[in-house]
Amino acid sequence: MQFGIKTAPEHTTWDDMLAVWRAADEIDLFESAWNFDHFYPIMSDPSGPCMESWVTLTALAALTSRIRVGCMVNGVPYRHPALIANMAASLDIVSGGRLELGLGAGWNDMEASAYGIDLYFPLKRRLDRFDEAVEVIVSLLTQEHTDFDGEYFKMTKARCEPKGPQRPHPPIVIGGTGEKRILRSVARWAQHWNMPFASPDTFKQKKEVLLRHCADIGRDPTEITCSLQIALAADGDVSEAAAGAAMLKEAGVDLVIFTLLPPHRASIIEPLARALADIA
Repeated sequence: MQFGIKTAPEHTTWDDMLAVWRAADEIDLFESAWNFDHFYPIMSDPSGPCMESWVTLTALAALTSRIRVGCMVNGVPYRHPALIANMAASLDIVSGGRLELGLGAGWNDMEASAYGIDLYFPLKRRLDRFDEAVEVIVSLLTQEHTDFDGEYFKMTKARCEPKGPQRPHPPIVIGGTGEKRILRSVARWAQHWNMPFASPDTFKQKKEVLLRHCADIGRDPTEITCSLQIALAADGDVSEAAAGAAMLKEAGVDLVIFTLLPPHRASIIEPLARALADIA
C-alpha cells in the first residue's frame, strides 16, 4: 500500500501548507501530495479564505523535489480543456515529471452560481461534456495536432507544446463514484481512480462496478490505481488513522490519502509516518 497527503488550500496559510508538503517530501513513505480545486471552502465556513488550486500546486511542485503532486480533482467546468492540457503539460515540465492530472465533472453549485460558471444541468449534460473534455485533454497531451468535433468542444489542428516528460501523458486521475457514468469514464481513460471518504464495504461495492466496466471494454483493471481519502485533524489520533488505513488495505485500496484538516501543522507528518510504517 502507498500513502499520500492532501492539504485543501482553505482556512490555511501558504507557509503552513508549504511546511506540510516539505515535511512529506522528506519522508519516502509518502508517495504523493494533493490539493483541491475550489474557490470557496467546502469543509468549513464557505465565507472564509480559499487559495486557487493551479497556482498553489505549481508553487508547491517547484518547492518540493521528490513527491508526486496533483489536484484532487480539477473541476472540468471551471476551465476549457485546452487550457487544462496546456497547464498540465507545463506543470509536468516544472515538476520534473511528477504531475498526476486530476479531473472531475464538478459539483459545487454555490461557487459556480456565484461566478456565473455553467455546471451544465441536467447531470447527463455535465457528464457528456466531461467525457468530451477528457478525450480532448488526452489527445492534446499525446498528439501533435488534435481535431475534434463534439457537441461541447471543437478543435481544428489544435496544438499543445511542449509536452511534459511523462509518456504517453501524466497519469489521469478521475474522482467520483457515479456507477453508470463516472466509473465508466475511469475504465476508459484513467490510470488512477479516487474515491472520497467511504467505508471499506462501500469501496468494495464501487470497485466491483469499476471491474464490470473494465470487462465491458477490455481494460485491464490492474492498470488503475485505486485510492481513498481519510480525514485527519491537526491534533488527530495517528494510530486510529493508521488502523483505518489497514482496513482499507484489506479491502483492496492501493493508495490512502490523508486529508489533513486545517490548521495545517507539519508536526503531524513524522508521527503519521511512524504509525503507518508497519502497513506499507
